[in-house]
Order: sequence, then structure tokens, then C-alpha cells
Amino acid sequence: MSRCVCTRVLSQVRSCSTLVLPLSLNQPVFHRPLLSLLSSSSSSSCWPRRLQPARPLSSHTHGGSDKDNDDDIPSPKHDLNFQLGRLQMDHVLRANEQSVRLPEFDGRGGPSPVLKFESNQLGANVPLEDRRCAATCLRTRGMLFGVFDGHGGHACAQAVSERLPYYVATAMMPEASLEDLEVAMETERPVPPILQWYKHHNDYNYRESAELYVQHLRMFWQELLDSAEHGEGLSPPDALSHAFQRLDSDLSLEAQVPLANELMRSTAVQAAFAGSTACMAHVTTEGVYVANVGDSRAIMGVQDEDGSWSAVPLSRDHTALNPAELARVQGQHPPAERDTVVVDERLLGMLMPLRAFGDVRFKWSRELQQSVLESGASCCDLEELHLFQYSPPYYLTPPYLDAVPEVTFHRLRPQDHFLILASDGLWDELGNEEAVRLVGQHLTGVHLQAPVSARDRQFSLGQMHQLLLRRRARSAPAMDLNVATHLIRHALSTNEYGELDQEKLAAMMALPDDLARMYRDDITVTVVYFNSNLHKSAHHKGSR
Repeated sequence: MSRCVCTRVLSQVRSCSTLVLPLSLNQPVFHRPLLSLLSSSSSSSCWPRRLQPARPLSSHTHGGSDKDNDDDIPSPKHDLNFQLGRLQMDHVLRANEQSVRLPEFDGRGGPSPVLKFESNQLGANVPLEDRRCAATCLRTRGMLFGVFDGHGGHACAQAVSERLPYYVATAMMPEASLEDLEVAMETERPVPPILQWYKHHNDYNYRESAELYVQHLRMFWQELLDSAEHGEGLSPPDALSHAFQRLDSDLSLEAQVPLANELMRSTAVQAAFAGSTACMAHVTTEGVYVANVGDSRAIMGVQDEDGSWSAVPLSRDHTALNPAELARVQGQHPPAERDTVVVDERLLGMLMPLRAFGDVRFKWSRELQQSVLESGASCCDLEELHLFQYSPPYYLTPPYLDAVPEVTFHRLRPQDHFLILASDGLWDELGNEEAVRLVGQHLTGVHLQAPVSARDRQFSLGQMHQLLLRRRARSAPAMDLNVATHLIRHALSTNEYGELDQEKLAAMMALPDDLARMYRDDITVTVVYFNSNLHKSAHHKGSR
């Protein structure tokens, strides 16, 4: 690797005026599978960029001097190894790859909405705080895909990724199917499966909490049965909205009540005090419903008549950079709090997403937080769980946060080819249009180049050289068969000319655990390819 790249990265590290406070994470033991009856080393990290410790509302931050901060930076001689080879980088990049091809027909006489999907994850935090899910609804139609971006630890994202698909699928089930579930539970017979999961061997589940999760899911379907209006099940948008809010309520409740054992109790408390965004898509033959909480995104890839690709956003970021979202949050609190509800583009100066699961520090009263933490101290070591009695400044009129999703619908058209679901780690590095172009060209193998315009002809020789370099980069063959890996590789290593820079990639991937999070985020990507025969089938039915 060239000396200048190493020097540039190290100089950027040294130039940081304030290091974030360390936050060790106690990694639980993971087991699999979870909820099988319903479906066919501790390490250290840093406060995530999306969740910062409380600080005075001024231009200054807490922390020591620059000299103190430099003392915490590892010695490059011993801790930074920029000699990662191509095979080593490929091994790390591809460790969590998943590619699933689905049957063309769904077994019920109709075409499957999805032809295949490809997914991958690359961590910056240790352990990885992102989660993902993919499942087919067995008692109703459609497939569910989700990405979950955790913060303050992985516990909330883990719980939501395991449980939310069940809540959504159950809410859409007709009354007769819910009764089948209830009768099976009452008579202790095998419960009809709700979901068919598609899991990578690195995707984990909490086995110890399965009993609690099933208990609360059962309470959910019992309440649906008691509703006189449930009938044939909730519509997809209503099911998504109801499921998001109900699961968030259950996470809150489970942290407050006595539980069967200490491990289950600590898991529940961790999940409630940590947080997670969620972006979930329900894909049917009619179209795509997207429910979003936070700043992960769902982007539709559309091929235009001239063969070029364009992006259609199916979600909006719930951050302070979204004026409508900022106004919504500010409007929920008295005018006197207008300048303190969101500070430095963060909720109460601390939290980047303005909607999230968990994060009860932004939802509960101070008294309830203190009561739960004090009662928790009697059954588990709160310091080991990295839970401390603090609350955000200017915490006057809670709740400041909720998990009410924004739900959108997009009717599928012949020009709609794929859906990209990704956590904000990808979107920090790639724009919507660039991501769609990369997937489209990977899909077709065709690299369209814009013609040289009159403006381009006025370029200097140097500018024309740069344009040709960008064109060459765009026409280079893909290095990865999995398109999610293709996106992650480009997100980490594209240089100013649009080329894949192996030295840049090596530098990014060689950063030690305690520094990687300062330069990039966890990245999770799932790309869903639609079945092109959907429109042929619809046309055939219409012609009859």
C-alpha cells in the first residue's frame, strides 16, 4: 500500500479533537433457532455516531484535552496493519453473503412476487449492531424483508428482527387462522407454522427468551381475535403500523415486569434501553408496502425506456434533515422547548433518528427509568449491562420518541426490477441513484455512458482525462457475484474518479475495532429482485 494513504488515514485519526467515550458491550451467548414451533467473547466498542452521551447545549463538548485524547489512540506500529491482501479483503467482505432463489410459483396457483434476493452485512461495531430478516408468510400471501440498525448495542435490533415479522404476519392472518393457532396452543398440539425463514448461518436468535416472545405474541393474536372488526385480517398497511407499535409497547412492558430468570430479565432490559431503526417491506404480486422507522431506506430500481436506471424512494429518513419530520417532533412539545427538542440535528442533542424502537430513555418518565434501573440492580449487574442512571438534558415533556412507522405503497410496474433495503451505513457513502445504477448494471451487465455534451467539449485536457477515467471505472466488470457485496465494496472503496481503489479499501478494512466506527458504520444491504412473470400473468388473466 502506498505510504501517502497510510499517512492520510493516520493524520485524520490524529486530527480528531475529541474521542467519543468508550462503551464496552457484553456479548450474550446466541443460539438458534428461535420460535421453532412457529416456523418451519465480550469486546469493546464506542458510543455510536447516532447516539452520543449527554452534553451541555453549547459549542463545547465534554472530554479531556487533545493530548489526553491522543493518549487513547493505538500505536500505528502495533495496531494498524494496512497489508491486507485481495483474498483477505474478499473473505471479510463475503463472510455474511446470502443469496436465495425462490420458486417461480408460490404453491397456491399464482406466481411468486420475488424471483430471488441477495443480502450481506459488514460490521464496524464489535459486535455488529445491524440485523436483517427475510421470510415468507405461510398463512397469508407475500414476503417480508427488513433491515434493523441498532444503536447503544445490538440487543434491541436483535429482538426486533426476530419478532417483528411474526407480529406483521399474525396481524394479516384471518380469524380462522388465528383460531387454529389458539386451539393448538390450548391443546398443546403442534402450532401451524406462521413463517418460513431464510437465515444465514451467522444470523442469530435468543433462545432463552423464546418462551417470553411466544407468550406476548399469543396475547397479541388473542386481542386480534377479540376484536369484532378483525374478520379476514388487517390490510398490509394497517398490519404493519399496528405490529410496529405493539412490539415497541411489548419491549417496554417486558423491561418493567418480573421475568422467569436473570438472563431473560437482563435481555429484556437491554433491548428496551438500547434502540433500533426498522425498515420493513411486505412484497406481494400487487406491489410493495414499506413501513419505516428511522433512517434506513427502501429504494426501488426502475429501468427507463432508454435502458438507463433511476431510483424511486419508498421511504423517507426520519432525521432532523427531513423538514417535515423535524416539524412533527417539535410540534409535539410546548413552544418553549422548540430550541431544545432537537439540538445539533439530534433529538435532545443525543439521538440521530427521530423515530425508533426501544430507547426508553426518550420515552419513559424519569421516575419510571429510575425505578426500573434500581429494581434491575437487584437481579443483574447494571454496569455489566452498560446501563447507567442518566437522562438527556431538558427532559421536560416525554415521550420524545415513538415507533409509529411511516407506511407507503408502490404498485409494481413492468419497469420496476428490484428493491434495495439498506441501513444508513450504505447511504452515508452512496446516493440513491448511484446505488440503483450499480445494481442495474450488475443485473444487466450493460454499462451505459452518457454522450459527450457540448459542455464536455469545453473541458481542459486534464478534465477530459478525469471524465475518461470515470467512464473506464463504470465499465469495469463486477468483482462480486452477490450484488449486496458489490454495493458494499463500492461504498467503501470508490475514489473521486468513480474507480474501485484497493488501497482505500485496505485502509478502511484494516482499521482496528476501536477506530473503525469513527470512519464508517455497520452496513446491511438486501436487494430483492421481482418476478418478471408477474406482469405476463396479469396480462394473460386480463386477456381471458
